[in-house]
Amino acid sequence: MLARRRVIAVLVNALGFEVIWTLCVLGGSWVAAIAGSAWIALHLKYLGKPGEWRLVAAFALLGLIIDGGLKLTGGLMFGDRTLIAGLLPLWLWMLWPLFATLVHHSLAWLWRWPWLAAALGALGGPLSYFAGAALTDVSLAPWLLPAQALIWATLCLAVCPYYRRWQQRYADASAPRAQL
Repeated sequence: MLARRRVIAVLVNALGFEVIWTLCVLGGSWVAAIAGSAWIALHLKYLGKPGEWRLVAAFALLGLIIDGGLKLTGGLMFGDRTLIAGLLPLWLWMLWPLFATLVHHSLAWLWRWPWLAAALGALGGPLSYFAGAALTDVSLAPWLLPAQALIWATLCLAVCPYYRRWQQRYADASAPRAQL
């Protein structure tokens, strides 16, 4: 029964992310604010692991720094859209904390293989930007997709030791304590 619940949780996590990703990209910033925030809140309440909110917050900050830097260097061009802190549309920024909701769930299997994680990050990150740009009026500089491959390979590689440490800490915290 526990294994079945785990499979259902992983499927809900993966499919929910894809639905919310699509809503954010196609719906724009207001839809992203509502749908993304609601999904993250529901995720943390029903599927969240101990301390997972920290990972969500860290990815939110990373998104502002990384995509903000890419915007400032001319890699991302948004036209006349309203931008957070003059850097990013809310819908794009929301994708970062949404990605963090996958780390302990539907992507948990991946972190055991760092080079596979890096390779899939190098492929999946740029594909996500390419798809998002194709569905919106975002323009990408010619150098952006190779830069995104490097960024996402590095990020996914960095998640591997984080995940192992978290797993160890979580296992230690849930282990029965010896009675004195």
